[in-house]
Amino acid sequence: MRPLLIATANPHKLDEFRAIFSDLPYQLLSLNDAQLDINVEETGTTFQENSQLKALAYARAGGLLSLADDSGLEIDALGGAPGVYSARFGGESMSYNERFHLIYEHLRGLSLEQWTARFRCVITIAEPSGCHRSVEGIIEGVISEAPRGENGFGYDPIFLVPELGKTTAEISPEHKNRISHRGQAARRARVLLEDWPRLSSSLE
Repeated sequence: MRPLLIATANPHKLDEFRAIFSDLPYQLLSLNDAQLDINVEETGTTFQENSQLKALAYARAGGLLSLADDSGLEIDALGGAPGVYSARFGGESMSYNERFHLIYEHLRGLSLEQWTARFRCVITIAEPSGCHRSVEGIIEGVISEAPRGENGFGYDPIFLVPELGKTTAEISPEHKNRISHRGQAARRARVLLEDWPRLSSSLE
């Protein structure tokens, strides 16, 4: 089986990717498995730019086919914020509960109809040679009136999926993997990985 580096230091993301890619003919490696300890600065202004920066940097550093994602929450009333700064919104040291409070402060005074939002994820798969492809997943929703649920991580407790009447922290991990932005992007990445030898040769 060909090694595939899952280039994330986030254990929750790693678990999600491992669940979705479990039956592919790849040996899934974490950064620890590959003994890679490098910090890739996310200087891009879009999720795609950041995912490409990370995938290419780790592919070259490890000499391995690598997969990296960049994802986050976009709130329409905040002009798409926190967006690419989702993990750093309000400051590096701020907890997610504190970020929730900050978001509610920004939304105060707006009608609930204006609390529309989405999770967006872009995944890039890259070769050490520089060949790469990207895919995207999006799930639309609204900000909940209060945090709800114990599952998931990050902004999941405040992201409500209207058709379910639940936040992404209130649904099971299996259900979340089926409908989430990362789940959608990962399934599209699966298609790339299944056909990767042909795709990579066409990109060279």
